[in-house]
Amino acid sequence: MSDNSENKGFIRRFLDAPADSVGKTVFVAVALCLVASMIVSATAVALRPTQEINKQKDKQVNILQVAGLYDPAVDVTDAFGKFEPQVLEIETGTFTDKFDAATFDDRASADNPETSIELDEDPAGIGRQSKYVTVYLLRDDAGELDKVILPIHGYGLWSTLYGFIALEENGNDIFGLQFYSHAETPGLGAEVDNPRWKSLWSGKKLSDDNGDLQITVAKTATAAGADFHVDALAGATLTSVGVDNLVRFWMGEEGYALFLENLKSGDL
Repeated sequence: MSDNSENKGFIRRFLDAPADSVGKTVFVAVALCLVASMIVSATAVALRPTQEINKQKDKQVNILQVAGLYDPAVDVTDAFGKFEPQVLEIETGTFTDKFDAATFDDRASADNPETSIELDEDPAGIGRQSKYVTVYLLRDDAGELDKVILPIHGYGLWSTLYGFIALEENGNDIFGLQFYSHAETPGLGAEVDNPRWKSLWSGKKLSDDNGDLQITVAKTATAAGADFHVDALAGATLTSVGVDNLVRFWMGEEGYALFLENLKSGDL
């Protein structure tokens, strides 16, 4: 009997082994893992186009909201058609046709050494800054500029906050501010999503009559006055500091300052 067992091939010996043997148990476990991983991978690939579409739609919803145009009863794509996306070259403060504004990826551009710069002074905590960003123009029925929506991002307490700031046609009065992606502490830093706090931004100004940037997020107003002050989030000091830093960075000389000057002078 021993000789017969030795003469059997590996597969025959495996099949003849008890169902609860170590070999069969390991084989079944490995097989199940392989099949499950293949199913998960195939599902992820199949769902990727849908995920990208949903991601794009969520971004459009946030732009509509910060511009005060979101209506759940109106198709998002149709409503977003009112906006005119443009790729802005930050260094010159002018629009460029190097990229297609409909498909340009701001985040990918910031990670690409060819289209971004590493920051020496980095108050917003972003590491690298893209040389190009997508801005969104909203015009009235007469074709005149009504609002401009600018992307902003920077580090809070636990995460990078991504959002938009909406400015009136004069490039100085704030219409609204909204973040669409962050991982701040629920009930504290995450209160950046609170409608009451977001409403504080409406009507505030970026710069004074001399063109000096004055907007701040703080517990108390600065000498510049209430027109430039947004109350800090209660119990979320570091997130508030992060928002203050990122807004001042993007609205300052390293961000959109030159673009806003061109906007005010009518050079765009």
